Amino acid sequence: MHLKEGCSLLLRVHKPSIPFVLNTITNPIAICDKQNNQNPTIIKEFDVLKRLKHEKDITLALEYFKSISNSKSFKHTPLTYQMMIEKLGFQREMDGVQYLLQQMKLEQIRCSEDLFISVINSYRRAGSAEQALKTFYRMQDFGCEPTVKIYNHLLDALLSENRFHMINPIYSNMKKDGMEPNVYTYNILLKALCKNDRVDGAHKLLVEMSNKGCFPDEVSYTTIVSSLCKLGRLNEAREVSMRCALSLPVYNALLNGLCRECSIEEVLRFLDGMVKKGVSPNVITYTTIINALSKVGEVEFSLALLAKMLVSGCSPNVHTFTSLIKGFCLKGRLDEALEVSEQMIKDESFPNVVTYNTLIHGMCSFGNMSKALSVCNEMERSGCPPNVTTYSTLVDGFAKRGDLVSASEIWNKMITNGCHPNVVAYTCMVDALCRNFMFDQAHCLIENMLMENCSPNTITFNTFIRGLCTGGRLEWAFKLFDQMEKYGCAPNVTTYNELLDSLVKSNNFKVAFELISEMEERRIELNLVTYNTLIYGFCCAGMVEEALRLVGKMLVRGIKPDAITHNILIDAYCKCGKVKFAIQVLNAMGVADLIAYTSLISGTCKWIGLEEACVYLDCMFDEGICPNIAMWNVLVRCLVSRIGYAGAINFLDSILVK
Repeated sequence: MHLKEGCSLLLRVHKPSIPFVLNTITNPIAICDKQNNQNPTIIKEFDVLKRLKHEKDITLALEYFKSISNSKSFKHTPLTYQMMIEKLGFQREMDGVQYLLQQMKLEQIRCSEDLFISVINSYRRAGSAEQALKTFYRMQDFGCEPTVKIYNHLLDALLSENRFHMINPIYSNMKKDGMEPNVYTYNILLKALCKNDRVDGAHKLLVEMSNKGCFPDEVSYTTIVSSLCKLGRLNEAREVSMRCALSLPVYNALLNGLCRECSIEEVLRFLDGMVKKGVSPNVITYTTIINALSKVGEVEFSLALLAKMLVSGCSPNVHTFTSLIKGFCLKGRLDEALEVSEQMIKDESFPNVVTYNTLIHGMCSFGNMSKALSVCNEMERSGCPPNVTTYSTLVDGFAKRGDLVSASEIWNKMITNGCHPNVVAYTCMVDALCRNFMFDQAHCLIENMLMENCSPNTITFNTFIRGLCTGGRLEWAFKLFDQMEKYGCAPNVTTYNELLDSLVKSNNFKVAFELISEMEERRIELNLVTYNTLIYGFCCAGMVEEALRLVGKMLVRGIKPDAITHNILIDAYCKCGKVKFAIQVLNAMGVADLIAYTSLISGTCKWIGLEEACVYLDCMFDEGICPNIAMWNVLVRCLVSRIGYAGAINFLDSILVK
């Protein structure tokens, strides 16, 4: 994909596959010297296992495995096969796992329970739970019988991909095979139900467990409490937690819910209540609260709680420090965020990829791309490889600055380092291209997503549509809008808002209202942005009464006008000479901002007089709002037209003295 001279995008670096076929002839570097007719040296199973275990390079491990497979010095055992299968599984080389299973079958080596569990876990790691299920159905071909433990690992693999519809039939098969589910089985089923918002079903399963003499443990209760908290059902979560003896994991799950739904004061009261009941907070407890405080910008409180944590003898971990860093970054206190990361290294609580990504995101959010790159370089030097989130954040940061060359360099580095872009990374790069009006290249990138089995989502299309609308390519934007469903993406309110913004700015209200009708047919709720877009369009076209009717509809639908709505109306009224109505809107705002005062003072100067305008100028100063360049321009124009240059200078001097 060509961008500009000296700047192009790499699309993919393919990983070479490992040859899995075992040698059919004796290894040329044979352990026994056949030419001298010496007896072969017998290799012990222990030595083979040790060699395989300590060999970090999967290719060399496989070569060694192959080199002795046909020699007379050693015959592979169930344990050596298991070791090799596990190593291949960790590398997600599932063709090799299947091949070795078939080889075991040919050699009539029975597959043990542990080995079969290793195979299932390998498929789980590779994201191929369905293939794990198919292999499970063939397990007797490998001389292995199903057990409760194998069933549990299979259910867990299906749960990892949320194959909810497959879990219940497997559970039924398990009971048909005469196997009694244990607490691990039930906990997997509870997680599956809760993951799919079937908390009521999870409650029933708790009863079934108890009736069968399998009593719920901490994991059971923690799963249900966490799920209830995520659904905002805090009172029920409290009730469930009361059934469990004083359990720290359950308390932490409930605390996590409180941090999302309740005030910080209530969270801190809950913490005190825990301590009074004799439940000592651990690092998870403190980190959960510190994270909640940091999210709302209460960094000083976070630091105070950290001090309390240290006094209690509880050591912070990498997640605690990462939460603090997030708080500093949100407040723009980037140097302090860096100081925390440096202190982490001194305390040997080394930053992980999430810590570095939090720092990089903070730097990018405030446009400090040089520091963001510096953190990324430090990340690599410390042996922590950047991941797709790291690269996406950097691409997005450069995109927002309009620096396509740097965004492309980061993208190419990601591909070169073997890090496959996900939908977020692609969307960030599409944004970078669109901001530079390179729409053909952006379209090519979306086509490449499909070839790489990384489907674009609604946000990807919204980004492209916004770029096209900004670049005046409305016809192409509508064409892309019509193609979204072909790609399996449904337009949302943001999609419509992007198109509506371009339509109303070009006074194309006919098509705009057709889009509004379509939104209503699709039952897509109009939001505040939609209404503000339409109100702005009507006001620009001088149709203030139509804009007011829309405000009425907003209020009927329970959508409260914001400062933008009020500012649009104030500006429209002032431009058409209805300054008194503008003043009424200003009074309705409660707290006016600089934009509202600028419009009102400009309108008052033009339609009423300088003295009246000065009243609102004084109000603005009283509220602590300082004029910007636009306000000064309004005042100067008005003063010069009314009292001449000399009078204007004297008047401005009197303002500055204030």
